[in-house]
Amino acid sequence: MSSPMLQTEQRDSDISVSVLGIRVDRLTQRQALDYIDQLISLRREHSEEVRCQQVITVNTEFVIEAQRNTAFRACINEAELVVPDGMGIVWATRYLGKPAPERVTGTDTLPELAKLCAARGYRLYLLGAAPGVAESAAERLCALAPGLQIAGTYAGSPDPAEEEPILERIRQAQADIVCVAYGAPAQELWIYRNLSRLPVAVAMGVGGAYDFLAGRKLRAPKAMQRMGLEWLYRLYREPWRIWRMLAIPRFMILVLLKGRKKA
Repeated sequence: MSSPMLQTEQRDSDISVSVLGIRVDRLTQRQALDYIDQLISLRREHSEEVRCQQVITVNTEFVIEAQRNTAFRACINEAELVVPDGMGIVWATRYLGKPAPERVTGTDTLPELAKLCAARGYRLYLLGAAPGVAESAAERLCALAPGLQIAGTYAGSPDPAEEEPILERIRQAQADIVCVAYGAPAQELWIYRNLSRLPVAVAMGVGGAYDFLAGRKLRAPKAMQRMGLEWLYRLYREPWRIWRMLAIPRFMILVLLKGRKKA
């Protein structure tokens, strides 16, 4: 059964843009949530015919990693939905003449997803992060979205040896959507490997979202977020990230030199 909105022929024209060979779907957060809603409804109506679909929030580090990691590149480009997480990606789409309307970060989207789940009666499973963090994040989400059904929480790990027990936990929980916080690219590749076996409608990697919700990490002030300087605040708080942040200037240089050729 085909997906309700993002047909393959549309992705290459009016909906998507290629940034250094990586697909980015030019949707707002609201449009992305509406689409996730459609996917879950479709799965509930036709559970035996519809497999799990992957949602990815792509940032500059993802694109740089995907230049050398062919499995990660395939994972992103084959995902059902790929939204622009980070102003670097939004800037690139503007430079390429196919602007994404806004950032759609995993951290911002998860609370809105929880509200959708609460309104529609969908069951949300939180997988990943350090022990106890998903539980704290679940408490925060329930406060933000009264009526939310948390199907389950579990730290686990992306180790392939743990996959079957984790999948069984999710199956027993009867979840509709699972969010995975193992860090990139581990979380995306974990979902990608298990798409045919995941007993949910949608799976999405959310990186450090649980840590922010649980209060273990602080986000940048709203003004810095609006200016696209959240990366600078994270660098200030976590200086060790300097090596990861080098992906940003490299990404910008590659887009300027090669972007239009691959758009």
